[in-house]
Amino acid sequence: MSEPTVFLASGFCRLRIDLSYDGTNYAGWAPQPDQRTIEGELTSAISKLAGVQVEPVVAGRTDAGVHATAQVMHVDVPKAADDIPNWVFRLNRILDPDIRILKVSAAADDFHARFSAVEREYQYRLADNNQIVLPLERYNTATWFRALDVDRLNEASSLLLGEHDFVAFCKFREDQKTVRTLKKFHWSRLDSGILTADVAANAFCYSMVRNLVGAAVAVGEGRFEKEWAQAILDNKERVSDSYVFPANGLTLVKVSY
Repeated sequence: MSEPTVFLASGFCRLRIDLSYDGTNYAGWAPQPDQRTIEGELTSAISKLAGVQVEPVVAGRTDAGVHATAQVMHVDVPKAADDIPNWVFRLNRILDPDIRILKVSAAADDFHARFSAVEREYQYRLADNNQIVLPLERYNTATWFRALDVDRLNEASSLLLGEHDFVAFCKFREDQKTVRTLKKFHWSRLDSGILTADVAANAFCYSMVRNLVGAAVAVGEGRFEKEWAQAILDNKERVSDSYVFPANGLTLVKVSY
């Protein structure tokens, strides 16, 4: 059953904000005590410009160190603030350059950045076989010392597609729902030699993509056969933390509504 849509308060209007960020120096999206977070920086900047304390709502809370090229959020601001010109320019003047506002637009009253989204898509970049990662790519590309076979990666990944309980691939969180529909999990190799995994689902659990990547890599390097990944899913046995791949290779690239 879908989550209820939350409507805005009287006297306010809703803004949709499309943004991009380098998550390297942040403790994830959500506020953390005494730590710098994406939401914390945005809340401060938008509140300063709107003249009221805002509460951003995001399409997907990215983990510490994870990036986004196409994140979506909404905020409710007083109707008078809707007339503020140059929201994009002015917010980007306030924010550090590792967070960039791409677009600010008026949203329907019932638009909800999280509940209205029907699909999120991530990309994971991985340099296998001790490839040299170029200096400017070190922020969004993880490394692996063994050579990986693309066909084996895709054979394992394809077995995980569909609606399943992905509890085995999620870090535990109290009251977390773990049934998800995995719509895409496909690997390819770029001309540069870098591997990319495109992963899309209606929603993701905490650390789910990085767990899925780790399981596929275990098959791609020949450590296990593809049936091992299927068994992990079916038996709901938590994958070891050693299979959780680094955050820096992961980027949110699309949110569909």
